[in-house]
Amino acid sequence: MRKLLGLTRYAVIVPAVASIIGALVLMVFGSVEMFVAVFEAATGSSYLKDTIVEVLTAVDAILLGTVLLVIGYGLYELFIDTELEVPTWLQVNDLDDLKSKLIGVVVAIIAVVFVGVFVDYNRSADVAAYGLGAGALVIGLAVFAYATKKPNK
Repeated sequence: MRKLLGLTRYAVIVPAVASIIGALVLMVFGSVEMFVAVFEAATGSSYLKDTIVEVLTAVDAILLGTVLLVIGYGLYELFIDTELEVPTWLQVNDLDDLKSKLIGVVVAIIAVVFVGVFVDYNRSADVAAYGLGAGALVIGLAVFAYATKKPNK
């Protein structure tokens, strides 16, 4: 029974690989969107505010891809291969490490989305609501991170 339970950890391979594939897809789409925005800006076929919104949308997709990449690597590293060679900032030793890395990237995504709303003249009436929502979310994540932080870290 112990060996069978030990083997169940390999079930994490499926969501880890799916997260990495999703990350790559988002990063490719975000990069293509970025090139299109730069091309349109260079040819003068778009307005400055439209270009800013397009660039921020591309950055948002790339950051979301980064979140999925961190999740995929973290799950794989936690459950399958603790000796996976990743940069120091991406090393995950326990679920708290994964949680803190995810919170950092999610806060960055929230900031990018808010700036996108802030500069988009079509949604200028929503800036206060988005700002309050983004602020509440960041405060909630900070409280969660603080409340679940291990004492030795």
